[in-house]
Amino acid sequence: MRRALDVGVSAAALLVLAPFLGAAALAVRLSLGRPVFFRQTRSGLAGRPFRIVKLRTMRAEAYPGEPDPDRVDRVGEFLRATSLDELPQLWNVLRGEMSLIGPRPTLPDQVERYGPFERRRLEVRPGITGWAQVNGRNDIDWPARIRLDVWYVDHRTARLDLRIALLTLRRLWRPSGITATGGVNPGFPGPATPSLRAVHEEER
Repeated sequence: MRRALDVGVSAAALLVLAPFLGAAALAVRLSLGRPVFFRQTRSGLAGRPFRIVKLRTMRAEAYPGEPDPDRVDRVGEFLRATSLDELPQLWNVLRGEMSLIGPRPTLPDQVERYGPFERRRLEVRPGITGWAQVNGRNDIDWPARIRLDVWYVDHRTARLDLRIALLTLRRLWRPSGITATGGVNPGFPGPATPSLRAVHEEER
């Protein structure tokens, strides 16, 4: 039933939002050039890798290690603020790699550092939006996000999903938490590997 809802809503949304997606893609093409879409490997249900699709919001590095905030132009800022850059992920939902609502998909090298508690995030399909996103997004640290995601896994119901959807609409109206303080999102902590830069989007 959940999967049927994902397919129906994402297919309808792609049809309705196609003009906006087309206009956004054209803006990216004119502002940043090619490629228009940003693709990156993420970990999905049970840790299976898939390629997430987003609209590109950052230009290529002018020099190695250039700060991510310096690479985001006005078009990219607008797309992020309105979350229009996330629209192509409806295609990931149609393909069965994501759900409309669930924990956000993270990078495989982050998943390698998961313990048993963190791995519980992988018990459901990752989502375009989720409980952690409507409760702080990148304003909260990773341990808090993990706890919120695991709480969602334990308590998810159709009623909770509807609540998250409504809270997401409110967040779209009043965006916050898109990036952490300073414009760089915190990397996933781990003793073996240095923290990752800009988890929200790393275009290389």
